[in-house]
Amino acid sequence: MAAVGSGEVVRLARGVYTLPGPSTDQRVAIAYDGVVSHQSAAIAWHLPLLAPPEKPHITLPPKRRLRSGPEAVLHWAPIAATDRPRRLTSLLRTVLDCARTLPFGQALAVADAALAGQLTRPLLISATTAMRGPGSKKARQVAAVATGASGSFLESMLRALVVQAGIEGFEPQVVVRRGLFRARVDLGHRQAKIAVEAEGYEFHGSSGDFAADCRRYDELVAAGWLVLRFTYQQVVFEPEWVIATIREALKQRGVPSDR
Repeated sequence: MAAVGSGEVVRLARGVYTLPGPSTDQRVAIAYDGVVSHQSAAIAWHLPLLAPPEKPHITLPPKRRLRSGPEAVLHWAPIAATDRPRRLTSLLRTVLDCARTLPFGQALAVADAALAGQLTRPLLISATTAMRGPGSKKARQVAAVATGASGSFLESMLRALVVQAGIEGFEPQVVVRRGLFRARVDLGHRQAKIAVEAEGYEFHGSSGDFAADCRRYDELVAAGWLVLRFTYQQVVFEPEWVIATIREALKQRGVPSDR
């Protein structure tokens, strides 16, 4: 075809052509006549991931015969009529797909972020209750503890460790008051007065920021709270140590850490 040879159009797959331009997940979806889904759809919906997928995730209708096309991770499942025109799974469907396939912590972070935006918890609970097949049990577990109150991806990952360890009593975004002082902690155990904080890569931009953080920490301690601070590296790569530390803190406060 002369137009392909001249670069005026680009061949995506057999019988599928488009105008030249940067490669996108939507182009890959068009090549397979499917929709962008799973982690790739999460990125399109601005939901957090531990790492972007190496290849686009594309869902095709059941029994669709495989044809040649760009590199992709292919899934076969029913596609809603409303998803096809935009070549992207809906926000709810994206959360459900991620809940089925991603590790629990990452799936919870996706669900938390969606609930902080447009998705409602009753809709998520209802949808996971109706799910069947591989991953449906985990999806229901994710929905049961997902909350729009989570403050960050790392906080969701940290809360997932606590949930999976069977440790009860921790709530997201607990407010601590002492006189005029007021602070919101990532995870708070009211009975034990333990605050668990997820510390990202951010650093103090000024001496004022550093002083404010120290003051906040001191006020929490003066209010009788024990503050545990965990970094990204610790939450992601040292989960056993994180949980052991939390258990020891609860033990010192005389609160059981097991169900």
